Amino acid sequence: MNHSHFNETNAQAFQKRMLNPILFRLMLYKMLPLAALTGVKLNTLDRDSVQLSVKYKFLNKNPFKTTYWAVLGMCAEMASGLLLLMYTYKLNPSVSTYVLSSDAKFIKRALGKTTFVCKQGAEIEQIIIEAIESKEPKEISCQTLAYNEQNELIAEFNFVWGVKVRTK
Repeated sequence: MNHSHFNETNAQAFQKRMLNPILFRLMLYKMLPLAALTGVKLNTLDRDSVQLSVKYKFLNKNPFKTTYWAVLGMCAEMASGLLLLMYTYKLNPSVSTYVLSSDAKFIKRALGKTTFVCKQGAEIEQIIIEAIESKEPKEISCQTLAYNEQNELIAEFNFVWGVKVRTK
C-alpha cells in the first residue's frame, strides 16, 4: 500500500490522545457534548479498527427500557468517524470528512453495555490517499457492528462518508 500521504507520527499522536481517558472525555465535551453526557468510552483504537462502548442508563434510555436508537447511532457513527479522523489528523493539505448517508438494522434489544466495532482502517487509509492523489472527492461505505455483553450482534450500521481535500 502507498503510504506517501499517511503520517504515522500524526496517527500515533492522535491514538495516544484519544486513548487517554481524560483527553478523550475533554474532546467529547468540546466536539460531541451529547456523547460525553451519554458516557461513551473508547476501548481500543489502532490502524485497523476502533471499539467504543456505551451503557444503558437514565440519559440513554427510551420508553421501551432499552438504549435509545439515536444514542446507538451516534456511537456507531463515531466508531468509523474516529478512524477517519485518525487518518486525516494534521494532514497537509487538510482533508474534510462528512456523512453522506446512513442506515441501520436493529436485531436485538440494546440492554446493558453495547460495544461498537469498525474494522475498516486500511480501507479508510486507502480512500484518503486516493482523494489526496486525485484531488477528487471520494466516498467510502463503513460498517459498524454493535454487540451486547454476551457478544451477540444486536445492530448493524452503515455510513457512507465523503472524503475531500480542502482547497485554499
